[in-house]
Amino acid sequence: MNQRTILVTSALPYANGHIHIGHLVEYLQTDIWVRFQRLRGHRCVYMCADDTHGTAIMIRARQEGTTEEELIGRMNEAHRRDFAGFDIQFDNYGSTHSPENRALCQEIWSAIRRAGLVSTQQVEQLYDAQAGTFLADRFVKGTCPKCAAPNQYGDSCDRCGAHYSPTELVDPKSTLSDTTPEVRTADHLFINIERLHDFLTEWTRSGDHLQTEVANYLAGHFLNEPLHDWDVSRPAPYFGFEIPDSPGNYWYVWFDAPIGYMASTRQWCDRRGERFDDWWRSDRTEIHHFIGKDITYFHTLFWPAMLKTSGFSLPTKVHIHGFLTVGGEKMSKSKGTFILASTYLKHLNPSYLRYYYASKLGPRVDDIDLNLDEFVARVNADLVGKVVNLASRTAKFVEKTGLSAVYPADGGLFDQAARDGQAIAEAYEQCDYNRAMRLVMAVADRANQYIEHAEPWNLRKDPAKARALQDVCTIGLNLFRQLAVYLAPVLPRLAEQTGALLHQPIARWDESRTPLVGTPVARFEHMLTRVDPKEIEAMIDESRAADEPQATVSAWDDGPEPLAAEPLAETCSFDEFVKVDLRVARVVEAEAVPQADKLVRLTVSLGGDKRLNVFAGIKSAYAPEDLLGRLVVCVANLAPRKMKFGTSEGMVVASGTGGKDIFLLSPDAGAKPGQRVH
Repeated sequence: MNQRTILVTSALPYANGHIHIGHLVEYLQTDIWVRFQRLRGHRCVYMCADDTHGTAIMIRARQEGTTEEELIGRMNEAHRRDFAGFDIQFDNYGSTHSPENRALCQEIWSAIRRAGLVSTQQVEQLYDAQAGTFLADRFVKGTCPKCAAPNQYGDSCDRCGAHYSPTELVDPKSTLSDTTPEVRTADHLFINIERLHDFLTEWTRSGDHLQTEVANYLAGHFLNEPLHDWDVSRPAPYFGFEIPDSPGNYWYVWFDAPIGYMASTRQWCDRRGERFDDWWRSDRTEIHHFIGKDITYFHTLFWPAMLKTSGFSLPTKVHIHGFLTVGGEKMSKSKGTFILASTYLKHLNPSYLRYYYASKLGPRVDDIDLNLDEFVARVNADLVGKVVNLASRTAKFVEKTGLSAVYPADGGLFDQAARDGQAIAEAYEQCDYNRAMRLVMAVADRANQYIEHAEPWNLRKDPAKARALQDVCTIGLNLFRQLAVYLAPVLPRLAEQTGALLHQPIARWDESRTPLVGTPVARFEHMLTRVDPKEIEAMIDESRAADEPQATVSAWDDGPEPLAAEPLAETCSFDEFVKVDLRVARVVEAEAVPQADKLVRLTVSLGGDKRLNVFAGIKSAYAPEDLLGRLVVCVANLAPRKMKFGTSEGMVVASGTGGKDIFLLSPDAGAKPGQRVH
């Protein structure tokens, strides 16, 4: 096998909050892939850094009475500590607020300038004179200009759903100072990425750079029309790098954040005497980015455009994953499911979460769910009951004699497991960890069946069967070692413990193909213990009681992708809007439409005897049985529409882009079927 040279990155965590279990989906997915590549003998380095710039950092530092530098330095230490606690190993972990990043930003910016892609455009913004800052949408509230609802944010109305500019709010107030902001006009710098439209169309559709569903999404939502100019600057005050050829303006955080991948690499190169261009200007190096689906837009359009224009290597592949839910819902502080990494580590072994996420992650952009009951059952059944139990039931019987000098006949078990290694490796390579774990557990099942049948605990009772006992344990421990090799990317601690037990460190994937014979066996030490549900309860209780105010500020930094994907419709009058009769409704019947890929037939009640028959394209995201009894928002006065499967008499309201990315809108508790939604 030819050795590959691979540079891997994860998205940079924002320095405005601590790492939580939702973040860990990405970093564990990436760490597993990196460890697998190294086991296969490839040269693979893993770069990351903190994303440190932006208004939210500046405001939080003011609120805490500290400097931005002190704040991001403290968060950098916390992030490193949390990642290390979960055995996530970076070759370099830097910061976007570094001299290396500033220099690379200037280099790339100069190339974009030379290409003639930069223009200056005036942008109107609200400015808080008391706080001394321009206000992002979520830092201003006022009265909705459409329906007159009070206390609405600067981008949309929670009551009527209208979208607008912050400057359109009636009686706007800054959430920072509770003063009335001014309307100010400022020059912003924009990059014309439409000039790279043809390149981006070809890059996103060619090769294996993106998952198929991502390439199709870009083609259908962005590349089917001219690309909008990208606003890449913010006026002072702003925490970031001032643009050298535009004093008073700063690069927007999304310009310098991805360049942080390169800056982290440069720090590592300088420390080790490596050539930076061997990693970012080389056809021999693969570059793999792992990101969440919420930042697809930046990494698949803007980032390739920046790299192409400045002469750096393009990503070999962008691996995009979905979000984490807990018990089928978004993480919740009130329910104790917004769990910080540090809180988890107080109560549970990180190996448990590494394995559980691996058992859920596939190669697509699907969300994954952390079901805590399943978490306990799967860890206890698979890791303790199948894997570790195999070693505990055999190692103690050969602690004094060691393994047999010649590998005994095992009916082909070892050879079959060795052959399975190819399919397991292919699954890891494709980020199909779910399939890899299923294949590994199939090996574990066969091994445990052998031990159950051989009964070494009975063989040890008869001294005349000492050789048979040694042979059985030699087979069992070699099968266990194969499992440890296959699980090493996911469970590095188990791999280390296995190496210590059998006096042979696990270093290469191919070690699963050759059995160990004649080696001593150390005294068996407990490797993984069963999860106690009380530990889960204690973790939930602590998370419920905890308060992390920075998460609120972080949540305001909403990305532009959804609005960019579906631009605002033409303005309608208030009179036109109120013609749409939105009602609270309860789903009383639900069934899939067998002949349709997307449709579910719903019967919704508006209270009393009033029922509507509705066909909804939500099959990919919701099981019919999960919808029964649920309150939804229904367009109740929609003209009936005859369809192949029947007549649809209304519409349930949902958001999202399709597939599993569909979210039914529901009223808060206390709403009654039939009530109008205003």
